[in-house]
Amino acid sequence: MMKYDVVVIGGGPAGLAAAIEAKKGAPEQRVLILERDQALGGILQQCIHNGFGLHYFKEELTGPEYAERFIEQLDGSGIEVFTDTMVLELSKDRRVLAVSREHGLIEIEAGAVVLAMGCRERTRGALNIPGARPAGVFTAGCAQRLVNMEGYLPGRRVVVLGSGDIGLIMARRMTWSGATVALVAELMPYSSGLNRNIVQCLTDNNIPLKFNHTVTQIHGRERLSGVTVAEVDPMTRKPIPGSEQMIECDTLLLSVGLIPENELTQGAGISISPITSGALVDERRETDIEGIFACGNVLHVHDLVDNVSEEATIAGRAAADYVKQGALSGPIAQVRTGRGVRYAVPQRVHAGGEGKLDLYFRVDNAYRGMRVQLRSGDQLLLDRKKQIMTPGEMEKITIDASKVTGDLELMLAEG
Repeated sequence: MMKYDVVVIGGGPAGLAAAIEAKKGAPEQRVLILERDQALGGILQQCIHNGFGLHYFKEELTGPEYAERFIEQLDGSGIEVFTDTMVLELSKDRRVLAVSREHGLIEIEAGAVVLAMGCRERTRGALNIPGARPAGVFTAGCAQRLVNMEGYLPGRRVVVLGSGDIGLIMARRMTWSGATVALVAELMPYSSGLNRNIVQCLTDNNIPLKFNHTVTQIHGRERLSGVTVAEVDPMTRKPIPGSEQMIECDTLLLSVGLIPENELTQGAGISISPITSGALVDERRETDIEGIFACGNVLHVHDLVDNVSEEATIAGRAAADYVKQGALSGPIAQVRTGRGVRYAVPQRVHAGGEGKLDLYFRVDNAYRGMRVQLRSGDQLLLDRKKQIMTPGEMEKITIDASKVTGDLELMLAEG
């Protein structure tokens, strides 16, 4: 039985930031990172485009450069790292069962655990698109790895389904690699990606984007030969008869959503949000199982890795504090969402806290000229006007934690 003060599951941007912050907060503690891949860095290692670090490091970096900033901090820190290690099980009493080629089957007793497993892509199997199973259908992230890390071009004529950030970025990458992107089709009337990616990836490269459109048929048996794209009704999301269009292509990239990797979370009996598919947490990112924390894309899918790192520092610092001082006490205020707000994180906070309290949230549609309001009973804690809000861009509000005396409700109101 191995014993560590803080065990971080996942060595991507969230896990690295959490482990480093935990060690900073308590240098005497033993901190361990468990990473299933052969190298640290997570998805950032295949994201060779720039645009990372503008908020966290105040400069523009590529994905590998961003990851390397954290990896460099591990040298001499005393943080231990087990790569090529798969975590099999996490118990409520913070016992971790893992297996690796180097260490075999290992059991670890942890003072605190930080969950930072990231997320995975939604695949074709979740979409039920009619057709055979020809070669040429990839998730956008899989295609990104093939192009950026393996040196393969998946195809020459491409259709992208979904306007998530990875899909937008891969539309540009495929174009720059010599392929032709015939279309980016988006089911919703708005993009699920950042507006800057729509401009830089699609507009600047003359790649067409059609909202309220989806793929209704996949053609080809051995190799993809084309797809049928149809317009959908904005209300029912069902294809409109007569709007079908056949587009010849040899590659279909799917950018249709990300799913937090929460099998370990559920196995430990931690409560999961039906909206985010991540754990329900307090302002320190502690779950409802004492001593287990969650951060990054395993908690809720972020659009900026800078926000992942900021959230991970909260969880890492709190994990180290928990080992030293135990759990926080005091009354709990629930954070509820009202009109126009799809979800908010954290979902509960300690009433009467100290310092600033950040609430992250996403709206459920595209809005213009609305007010963001936060209420505690009859008390209005915040009232701020926002010109534009879309589901693809996470919002943040900050309040004085000491003003929280009861349950909170976050909502939108007419401007």
